[in-house]
Amino acid sequence: MFHHVSIGVSDLARSTVFYDSVLGALGHVRHMDKPGTVSWRSRNGAGVFWINQRDELSVPADDGRHIAFAAESQMQVDAFYETAIVSGAVGDGRPGLRPQYRDTYYGAFVLDPDGHKIEAMHMPPA
Repeated sequence: MFHHVSIGVSDLARSTVFYDSVLGALGHVRHMDKPGTVSWRSRNGAGVFWINQRDELSVPADDGRHIAFAAESQMQVDAFYETAIVSGAVGDGRPGLRPQYRDTYYGAFVLDPDGHKIEAMHMPPA
């Protein structure tokens, strides 16, 4: 359904290092660098995630939105979470099953350096 998702960041260099680490833990790769913007995509080429430098950035706290990145395994979700925490994220939901979404849904949530809520999730067929 989605071709790409884009968010603003207050420090492009800091966020690039952060997303290189956490998206790399999920097997996603850097796609494109342009002045003021950087992107990543999955190895299969589906979907692109962009960050864009914004000097006047305001990220609302807990307004219900977040971005979920696909993981190939529970181990990748765990690696995402640990990498994110070491890279400066704030934990917002440790890795674990989320049966309220689906019996096989395994996810972890963090707040990136600007406060964007991001998730890694793995959901094998039931």
